[in-house]
Amino acid sequence: MAIDGVCLHRSGRAVQVVLGGSRPPRTKVEETVLDLAQTARSFDDVCGWVTRAIARELTGERTLHAAMTARPRLRWRADLSELIAAAVTGDHSVLEFRYHRDVERAHSLPEPARQVPFEAPNGRRGRRDRLYRPYPVVVELDGRVAHPGEQQWRDKSRDNAAAADGIQSLRYGWAQVTQQPCATAAEVARVLRRHGWTGRPRPCSPGCPVNQGDAGLTEERQPILRIPRIRTGTTGRWRRPAPRPGSRSRTASGCAWGR
Repeated sequence: MAIDGVCLHRSGRAVQVVLGGSRPPRTKVEETVLDLAQTARSFDDVCGWVTRAIARELTGERTLHAAMTARPRLRWRADLSELIAAAVTGDHSVLEFRYHRDVERAHSLPEPARQVPFEAPNGRRGRRDRLYRPYPVVVELDGRVAHPGEQQWRDKSRDNAAAADGIQSLRYGWAQVTQQPCATAAEVARVLRRHGWTGRPRPCSPGCPVNQGDAGLTEERQPILRIPRIRTGTTGRWRRPAPRPGSRSRTASGCAWGR
């Protein structure tokens, strides 16, 4: 008799994948993650299973890779390897992985520290999603669709704690990271440059607007010195006056002749 909501799977490795001492018998976490990845409908679903399992310390990189090796046929194999590596280094959600791949790495932003512990003035402890230490700028990522009132106050407390430490805080959600990654990268780059970053973001595609903004993304322009012209002789021609003896060259000083 079929049981509603229950799906049975047959496996030739049932003995090897069962968690020892579990009652009732159940599969190991890493095996469960791979089983869920097998039936996932999208990459984001696969990313969610991997990042959650590692963020909660239910499994680890070594055990996941060992379970993958034991399966000759496995969907998303290359993607799983990338996701595991990202989760181990601090991408603890689908949104954090997307930010790292589509905002930071795609636009050559500087590499931040991830999951950085902090303590608020009231003694509450937490972790910052991204901390660009030298500048200093924090990026917080929130993948929730709605923000309950209590959580909104927690977010504000976190931002206030960052401000008290002299850190500028930026906060992005699902729409900014997944639908507007280029605009988000441009904004982060502008803030970083205002705090001392000397690098330049790289467009991810020919139509990427990442360095078309106004604030700090274009190279510093050299000042243009307008030199007056004088009319000499009977020909009526205009010419620039000769530099005085001992004066510095205009081009050597970084200025350009005006037309």
